[in-house]
Amino acid sequence: MTDLIEKAERVIATTYGRFPIVFTHGKGCTLFDNKGKAYADFVAGIAVCNLGHAHPGIAKVLADQAERLVHVSNLYYTEPQIALAEWLVEHSFADKVFFCNSGAEANEAAIKLVRKYHKDRGTPERFRIITMEGSFHGRTMATLSATGQEKIRKGFEPLVEGFDMVAFNDVAAVENAITPETGAVMLEPIQGEGGVQYPAPGYLEKLRKLCDDQGLLLVFDEVQTGIGRTGKLFAYEHFGITPDIMALAKALANGLPMGAMLAREDVAASFTPGSHASTFGGTPLVASAAVATVKTLVEDGVLENCERVGGYFKNRLLQLKEKYAFIQEVRGIGLLLGLDLSCDGTSVVKKCMDRGFLINCTQEHILRFIPPLVVQEREVDALLACLDTIFEEMAADIS
Repeated sequence: MTDLIEKAERVIATTYGRFPIVFTHGKGCTLFDNKGKAYADFVAGIAVCNLGHAHPGIAKVLADQAERLVHVSNLYYTEPQIALAEWLVEHSFADKVFFCNSGAEANEAAIKLVRKYHKDRGTPERFRIITMEGSFHGRTMATLSATGQEKIRKGFEPLVEGFDMVAFNDVAAVENAITPETGAVMLEPIQGEGGVQYPAPGYLEKLRKLCDDQGLLLVFDEVQTGIGRTGKLFAYEHFGITPDIMALAKALANGLPMGAMLAREDVAASFTPGSHASTFGGTPLVASAAVATVKTLVEDGVLENCERVGGYFKNRLLQLKEKYAFIQEVRGIGLLLGLDLSCDGTSVVKKCMDRGFLINCTQEHILRFIPPLVVQEREVDALLACLDTIFEEMAADIS
């Protein structure tokens, strides 16, 4: 394993601080390294592998499609892409879908569509977009400029012009930031990378009304919250409102690179031939996997499992909070859960890893749990027992 890691360090750009593990295969909610050690996976490729690893249905669809057609470009139509677009339209607020390869691409498309929409309506000055502090929208120049985290933007100045940041969960701040140049409000309905920050009661509903009153587009970045992560297909369903534009990616094809931007008909109409494109967007191979993924989520009870196990998981975390003073808050919904600590959380990640559990830490002190949506209560219990042991050791050190 050391030789492999040394090779990787020589030839792969060091944009990640990687853990010293080489994974070779997985099954369900378990990953295996090249030494044969098993790890219970509560990261799921960062909220990507919602059906778990090596899902037999997805594997079969991919094998079958690979023998038929992999790529022809978007100069032509293909059946899997049409089927996926039709499914997404039928199951969401949207009328049209643009396919790409990642969340950053989907958000980039949304940003471009906002500008084109207002330009087509004779108000090209309305190019500015209000975004939220703590947000994460991607690593392209436009999406990192829209991101409300200094650590993401640092080193890439000058940033792309056109983004105004305000505090999350503050409607008045949004209202005060609106100028004649404002064209849209863009946010994650639940901030994932920002620490599993949940919207206050009425916040999103008020933003929807504000956008309607001011002639602004409402853009939801559901790259992490979409495709079942919160117990519903899309997080906006929890709040009784719909956006005008929505970005999806991550779990859409259960691990294959797939992004999508969805929009209402009147908004999407501003994307005309030549206005935007993506060579690999919605290839037959990846689209076939995405069709199988979304149908499995709905038809095989995966959403119901996410809601049930997510509720169980959150209750168990709340029990831990009662036991340890350094746990400040438990938050989230479905299987997007966060445990806010008053101390460093990165050491907890390492201790869990040593014991065969993969978890994530964001903002340095918030443990984030984003397992495959097929995880079961017994697997949650095993992780919680591990955390309980680690927290007991931490409590003893503090005392």
